[in-house]
Amino acid sequence: MTRQHTPETHVIDYRAAEHLLAARDPRGAVKLLDSVISAHPDNTAARLLRARAFFLGAQLRAAEMEFQHVLEREPDNAFAHFALARTLERASRPDEATRHFRLAAALDPRPDFVAAARFGEGGPAN
Repeated sequence: MTRQHTPETHVIDYRAAEHLLAARDPRGAVKLLDSVISAHPDNTAARLLRARAFFLGAQLRAAEMEFQHVLEREPDNAFAHFALARTLERASRPDEATRHFRLAAALDPRPDFVAAARFGEGGPAN
């Protein structure tokens, strides 16, 4: 029997995906989030969660694309910039990562964002 997808089941799938990600099951989380995002393509919370799952599952290109998608809709999302920077850093693209670390810190001066931005050190943004 095929499962009926309703707004309620999408919320349940989203919450279950959060738990799967916390339990370090990124593939399971992505699988649940696919139907949520298919039904609600502009839901940035679901896209951020799926991007985090891709990152945790070392699917860096997919994570990058999801984070970029969120930033197209929310260019002032400091967390998305920070997470994209971590993704780019992990993909050995430090110059691009630095730009997003600095954007994250400028948007939200949390200590971890500011530390990652490495203001004052050499780099393309100095």
